[in-house]
Amino acid sequence: MKYPNKIKKLHHNETNYANRGMTLENDLNLTNNYYLENNIAIIYKKATPIQVVKINYNNKKHPLIKEAYFQTPSTTDYNGVYHGKYIDFEAKETKNKTSFPLTNIHKHQLNHIEKVIEHGGISFIIVRWTTLNETYLLKGETLISYINNKKQKSIPLTFFKKEGYIIKENYQPRLDYLKIIDLIYIGDSNEKNNTLSKK
Repeated sequence: MKYPNKIKKLHHNETNYANRGMTLENDLNLTNNYYLENNIAIIYKKATPIQVVKINYNNKKHPLIKEAYFQTPSTTDYNGVYHGKYIDFEAKETKNKTSFPLTNIHKHQLNHIEKVIEHGGISFIIVRWTTLNETYLLKGETLISYINNKKQKSIPLTFFKKEGYIIKENYQPRLDYLKIIDLIYIGDSNEKNNTLSKK
């Protein structure tokens, strides 16, 4: 059965920091595993809800799903808990060098982000510009405001540079996005202004 977003199996050699070209999803999965193993946060990739129709039981130890369909549209990619706060975010990649097409985010996903924020949760998007090898975090509040006020079909890279927060690649954790969450949602505002630099 095929899943959306071309989910790939993680291999041990992909933990090498010098291994460029990893997908954003793999980088985030490695990061979340690091957070979990070091008791920093509990954040998982959401499972896609499916309805199984037919199963082949020829192999009793490993039954094979022969037919299934998606029950409901997926919301966002990841969710969990950090410092007593509910975390919920979407991860996207784009090959575009100048803007992020809003067709990459569906209306029901935007509604979900808005609801999470309304109920006191932390919601955002992480976008990787694959050709530039740059990854940005954009607050859900900023995303919703842009869409409601600008009425554009895409978000320029310049907007991400100005209003978003670049996530630098490290060895461990691979993409330390919680460092940004600390500063823009949880940490002291003065510390945020003095410590966190936007690219």
